[in-house]
Parts: sequence; structure tokens; C-alpha cells
Amino acid sequence: MNLKKTLVSTLLASVLCLPASAATVGASDLIPRPTEFIRGKGSFTIPSGGFSYSIKSQAKENLSDYLSLFPELFSPADKTSKANLAIEIGKGSGETYTIDITPRRINVKAPSEAGAFYAIQSLIQLTGIKGATEIQTGKISDSPRFAHRGLMFDVSRHFRSVDFLKKQIDAMALMKLNKLHLHFTDAAGWRMEIEKYPRLTEFAAWRPQATWQDWADNGARYCEKNDPRASGGYYTKNELRDLIDYAAHRNITVIPEIEIPGHSKEVTSAYPELSCAGVPYTDEDLCIGKEATFKFIEDVLDEVIEVFPSAYIHIGGDEASKSGWRNCPDCQARMKSEGLKDVDELQSYAIHRVEKYLNSKGRDIIGWDEILEGGLAPNATVMSWRGTEGGITALKSGHKVVMTPGEFCYIDYTQDAAFKEPVSIGGFTPLKKAYSYEPVDSSLTSEEASNLMGLQANLWAEYIPTDAHAEYMYYPRAFAIAEIGWSTPEKNYDDFHRRALVLNARLDSLGYNTFDLANEYGERRESLTPVVNSAIGATVEYTTPYHSKYPAAGNSTLVDGIRGGWTYGDKRWQGFLGDFEAIVDLGENRTVHSVAATFMHAPGAWVHLPDNVTVEISTDGIEFTPVETLWSDVDPMYPKIMMKNFAVATDAKARYVKVKAKGHNRPGAWLFTDEIVINCP
Repeated sequence: MNLKKTLVSTLLASVLCLPASAATVGASDLIPRPTEFIRGKGSFTIPSGGFSYSIKSQAKENLSDYLSLFPELFSPADKTSKANLAIEIGKGSGETYTIDITPRRINVKAPSEAGAFYAIQSLIQLTGIKGATEIQTGKISDSPRFAHRGLMFDVSRHFRSVDFLKKQIDAMALMKLNKLHLHFTDAAGWRMEIEKYPRLTEFAAWRPQATWQDWADNGARYCEKNDPRASGGYYTKNELRDLIDYAAHRNITVIPEIEIPGHSKEVTSAYPELSCAGVPYTDEDLCIGKEATFKFIEDVLDEVIEVFPSAYIHIGGDEASKSGWRNCPDCQARMKSEGLKDVDELQSYAIHRVEKYLNSKGRDIIGWDEILEGGLAPNATVMSWRGTEGGITALKSGHKVVMTPGEFCYIDYTQDAAFKEPVSIGGFTPLKKAYSYEPVDSSLTSEEASNLMGLQANLWAEYIPTDAHAEYMYYPRAFAIAEIGWSTPEKNYDDFHRRALVLNARLDSLGYNTFDLANEYGERRESLTPVVNSAIGATVEYTTPYHSKYPAAGNSTLVDGIRGGWTYGDKRWQGFLGDFEAIVDLGENRTVHSVAATFMHAPGAWVHLPDNVTVEISTDGIEFTPVETLWSDVDPMYPKIMMKNFAVATDAKARYVKVKAKGHNRPGAWLFTDEIVINCP
């Protein structure tokens, strides 16, 4: 497959085979929505033979090279044919452009080639709409809101080919996304050729199981490249240079991520001397006390810099366990010599040191918001994923930030009703929720907000084994990220949904596997209507306290008549680590007919149904009589998200109703419940 021609060549076929009935398209059909459109009179007829173009450029010009890849759609005007697409490029910078659409010709003006490229993408979108024969006349004036509009590809958990990445780059360009973040390294596999450390790709890039889940379930061990069971892969430097060049011709910067100091099991297994224990499969973190660790990091970064021209190098910095550091003599000696009071400051020392090294090479670091812990490195840029708080803190401290909060921007979360969707890690982020995100917090001053570089969607691939599944998760939610990143803050979801259906159909016709937005099921039905029952407004006494991270509405949560949706993070589900026990006080003795409580199951997020649920009743709040114990009949590791209602019937008088749930014995397992429903006559 020639991916350089796939996107537009397929698009051309749809343009040349249009239905006889005319359809006029225009700026109001684009994603992202343009900054401004002044409507004209009449329309421009889309040429059946493609555009005849001319380019006037005051700078080094590469756009014609891009257009020449698709001669069926774009052909340069010659002396005998007059251009119906006139492109004028200045010698400035930025991504701004204008498109003046007249009945006879389309005029594109941009201060830079990047702007002209995006104007072309707008025309490609419009001419690719099914049934389009004409474009509404008028003037489009367009420019991006943010400089960073990105997608993250986790190629560690499941390796993706260069061809797959190129295909996604084409889709990104169509949406005016401009940053491709490659998560190269994690425990599941190392994916970039490093000549000084060949074991990273001879051993740490391969595993005996194809899927992350099977690998994790079977001890998370690696294997040699030549092992008949070997599954995985890595990118050679030449493959990456080709990918970077491909992206650059589409105005996309590829940002590499090399995880340090955590998520490094693949490194410490291939080179155990870089761990605290010095034994393979023992430490997830690199040893900060050893100089050999920093020699390794600097050597690796040297080879990364050799390949990647990006101003930023992502150094991870997230979720380091730090457990080995606490008892490691080398780490303790480092802490003493550097005057560090705890392991958070030890991590900060490492981040500072790596930043200083990259700065000396003319590069800047970007890292997940844990790099704030122990003091932020002076020139670091923060990628805020644990909510927005870390990003806001960094902005108020004068640091640059890319927002990527999990609630809105983690597209490994399921996007529709769990019962109809593929297995996911948990959570629920439908297109509407992703689109609702506003990156600029109201607490920020204009000066603080000026350091907000933009936003990014992340697709972590633990439960995304295939390319088709990955595309299904990206599209259409990437459309929302594109529009939030490019367009002004005003939003109309109904209009966006209409345009998303059009662009989804466009990608489908180009061979992408997209989510079926037209047949979206939507939110959990039970959460849309209050449940009327006798417990509403009652007093609840918690024997086991709910966790501070998931309090929902506090003590009233389980008796407010409001059920939760498809995710435990929607502030309706109340979370417990371990067991659950609560007593509902009905205020007076009443005849109780039934008692029920619903629990959530999402094992990818360590959320499990209780092993059993017991209901007890009492008239005095002291002596309780058991009614019934119900046992879960669901496999604790059943991979999909689900809810189970545990309900018991009785016909006894009681004022106090106790509900007890025995948590699953998996270490760190959570219980989530949304409502205790009690029915009395």
C-alpha cells in the first residue's frame, strides 16, 4: 500500500463519482470549526478533474511536493490552463490562513507554508464530503487557538507498524492536529533502536505472549528476539527518520517519550545493574543512586536527539513506585550527599539532572505531572493527566503546560455503553464528554493562561491489542480534541455531532475503523431518572468510611435517588477500598419489602463486585437480624465493565437497614456502589 497516496486518492474517487443531484458544502461542515466565515453569494463548482493550482511563495516551498503526491486531485496549472486554486505563501510563521471562495476560483493566502497546508486540508475535507458538488462562496479566516494539538500513541503495550502510524498521521493532518506523541518505552516493551544498549531491542522488545493482558497474567517476562514465541517489535533509526519526515510534510511534530525513572521494568530486566536490587524482574524503577543509571539515560537521550529534531523530549516521570529507593544504600547515599529529605526529592533530583543535560543539548523536557513532586525542574513543561490541578499549579508557577486530564482526554476509556463495547481499562468518556472539556480554567489570569500550550488525547494500549481497535478508540473522539485545540471556546454539541458524523463517514470510506456514532447507545439509562424509594433523604451511618478520592456527594450519596453512570469517576458512585458497611436510618419503624444495592465491576481499574452482600434489619439499631446473604456469580476477572444489582425481599418491620459487602480479595481492589434502594408500603 502506498500510504502517501491512500488518503487523497480515495477521496478523489468519491469526488469523481458524485451523484447527479448537487449538494453544496461549506465552512460550517468543517472540523475543526473555522475562526470566522463571511458568507458570499453563489457557489464554486468542484472540478471533476481535480484542482488546477498555482503557488506563489516568498519562502522555501515544500507544499508543491506534497500536492505532487496526488496528481489525480492536484495538478499544477500550465500556460494553457488557468488555475482554479491560487495559493499565495508569505515568509512569516504560524498556522493562520484565509480561503476566499468565489464562483470561479479559490484563493488561498497564508503567511507560512503551515497555514497554506491547513487551508488545503480544509478543501480536502469539503470536497470529500459524500455528495458534495459545490462549495459555498465566502471567506474563511482561520487560525488555531493553541499551539499543541496532539494525540499520544502507546506503542509499548502493543507495537504498531510504521505504516499504521503513517495512516494516523494522514487522519491527524485532516483534522489539523500537529503533535504525535510516541510512548516508546514501558514495562511491556522497549520500542526504539539504541545502538549502545542492544539488549533493549534484542530482549526487552519481545515477549512470549502477543497481548498485554496475557503477558501480565503469565508473569510479565521477556524473551529473546529469535524465540519462536516472540511477539513485539521495535523501530530502527532509519524507520523513525522516515516517519518523522512523513509527519513533517504534514505539519506534524513527532515527540518521543523515554520513561524515567519509573515504568522501567524492561530496562532493569535487560540491564539489572541499573536497578536497586541488581536482579532482573525485581525493580520497576531505575536506581537513582547509581551513576551508571545517568550514564545510561544520557547515552539513550543522545541517540534519541540524533534521530528526533523535536524541541521537546518527553521523559515520563509518572507513577514511579520509589519503593526500592527507600532501602537502597546507593539511593540513601545520594539523598544524604545531596541533602534530599525524601524519595520525592530524590525523583526531583533525577528530573532536574536530566533536564539540565537535555538543555545543554538544546532541547527541553516535558513530563507527566508527577515531575511537580519534590520541586519542578526550572524549564520543564508539564503534561497534566491526574485531573487539571497539576497543570493549573504549574501555570501559576510560570511553567508551560499541556492539558490531558484523564476524565476528558483518556480515550482508552470506553466511549459507549459497556455491554456493547470492547474490553477497556474502565471509565466512560463519550464524544460529548470529551467535547465538553475547556482547557483554560477560570481561576487563571490571562498571563498565566498564556503558558497553556494546548491539549492532547492519550490512548493507553493495555486493552487495545489490534490496529483496528486503536482506530475505533481514536475516532471520533480525536475530532473533539482537534476542535477544542483549534477553535474558539464557544461550543454547540448538536452541531459538532452533525459534523462528526460527516467526518466519521469520510474516514470510514478511507479505510479507518471508526466508532459507530450514528448508533450510539449513550449513558446508563438508570442514571437518567431519579429512583423513587423509601430511603431517600434518610440518615446514613458508615461503619467503613468511603475513600476521600471518591466521596461522590458525601453522606447523602446512597440515599439521594441518583444512580451512577457507566464510570466510577462520575461523582455519583461512592468508592471503598476493601469492604463496605453502612446503616440506613428510616426515622421510624416501617414494613420493609425489599432492599437493594448496585455495585460496579471494572477489573481493568481494580474495581470488582463484592464476593457477597448481606442485608440485616433492626428496630432499635442495636440488635440486627440477618435477612439474606447474596453471593456474586460473576467471574472476578470477567474483563468487561458491568453493574450488578443485589436485591433481597422481606416483609418485616425495621427502622434500621444494614447493608454489608465483602470486597474481593485482589490486593488493592475497590468497591463502588451508587444507591441503597429500600421499598416500604
